[in-house]
Amino acid sequence: MPFNVRIVSTYPPRRCGLGTFSRDLANALEHFTGEIGHIRVAAIDHGNGPYHIPVDLIIDQYNPVSWRYATRDIIARAKESSNPTVVLLQHEYGLDPDEHGNDARGRNFVEMARAFRQQGLTTLVYLHTVLNEPDEHQRQVLIDLAQNSDGLIVTTECAIDLLEGPVYHIDHGKLKHIDHGIRMWHPSQFDRLGIKTAFGLRDMFLATTLGLLSPGKGIAYGIQAYGRFVTESLTPAQRQRIVYLIAGQAHPDFVKAEGGAPYREFTAQLDQSLQDTGLRWCRTQDLTQADCHAHDVVFLDTFLEEHLLLKLYAATNVMVLPYLNMEQMSSGILADTVGSGRAAITTKFHYAVELLHSNKPCPPGLVIGRYARGILVDPGPPGVEQIAQALDYLVFNPDKRLKMERQAHQRGHQMRWDNSAWALIQHVEFVIDQKEIVKGRGPEFDREKASVYERRSKTAAAMSPGESMPPVTTDED
Repeated sequence: MPFNVRIVSTYPPRRCGLGTFSRDLANALEHFTGEIGHIRVAAIDHGNGPYHIPVDLIIDQYNPVSWRYATRDIIARAKESSNPTVVLLQHEYGLDPDEHGNDARGRNFVEMARAFRQQGLTTLVYLHTVLNEPDEHQRQVLIDLAQNSDGLIVTTECAIDLLEGPVYHIDHGKLKHIDHGIRMWHPSQFDRLGIKTAFGLRDMFLATTLGLLSPGKGIAYGIQAYGRFVTESLTPAQRQRIVYLIAGQAHPDFVKAEGGAPYREFTAQLDQSLQDTGLRWCRTQDLTQADCHAHDVVFLDTFLEEHLLLKLYAATNVMVLPYLNMEQMSSGILADTVGSGRAAITTKFHYAVELLHSNKPCPPGLVIGRYARGILVDPGPPGVEQIAQALDYLVFNPDKRLKMERQAHQRGHQMRWDNSAWALIQHVEFVIDQKEIVKGRGPEFDREKASVYERRSKTAAAMSPGESMPPVTTDED
């Protein structure tokens, strides 16, 4: 029987990476008509509407009553349908204020999950932030989400290791890794040269940083690194044939926060970095109107709508992601960069290490990813010299860069949104089957006697691939 999908998340037109993720997930699920009934969204809103289908409910983010009303409405609508309803909660601490309006201190997602599970609705929670060192509130929220749902979904394997480890102690059976989907998966989907020509970038090397701008994106360090690369590696003639494009606007909530003071401080830091490096720069809302040959850095000051964003991925030669939060468990920009078959220079946040370095231990300094999909660097000031070195490596070694692009494309093929959506559908069906399975194929046993085999089994389960079991001993040995 097909099942309906209820997503609780931000959603476009709200300008939010989580909203984009939920929209792309919904679009991908729509194609599986044999398994999916209808898809509806309860949009977490902060004055961002109007909304259209699939949004049919709106949650006022800072109104506790609105969260409770939405919970009741979702339950009521699920009961009215002949198809079972599966709820997908898209959890992010910053979307969950407490009853006094304090950001990231609420338990609205937990209360929703508890209510849905009590009413028999299959409920899964996507975790978009998993912290290495959470405070007690942050830690308890994830523990309670696991307890009050049918499972947690993460986009990285390292998040599973963290969640079942000593910080959270969440049972492995509650955890599922599903790749962050990508919207563009073939380098030839758009013609790179044709798009560059349309943008006035023909025969130019394009380094880019895309997405919503904020202090955590490390843009100032990217600018400093680019300035060092230009000074150390390029002749005046070469300088005219390469440009660093920083495309996107600051998050609207960040611009308005605290009367705009943090935003003004952020822009002042960028201006200071530009001044210190002596780079030539300009700001534009239309890339075709910018003279990229005469400028080292171009700020494309516009919200990146879907079609423009895909074109910029296609035109890019190297993506620069100098992010500062090393606990970041997912990144749509990095996922789409790999999916588009483009080389990345990125700091060593969790998702980047897993995607580019197969989640192996990552030493300090510049590291070329184990599967050559990109280059990893340290965050902050140490990364400035490393990003400059990485740019030098990729600009002057086209064969190495093209190999990275091919390797990225191969990994990206596995991450297509239709593959991620299908993996989710299979997981949902597994969860439903587990709940509905008829017991009776044999008696169930509770352990009442200590067994040497239990200890050995735990040892075997904890071993790394290829590691051999120690010699078998007994208590009498």
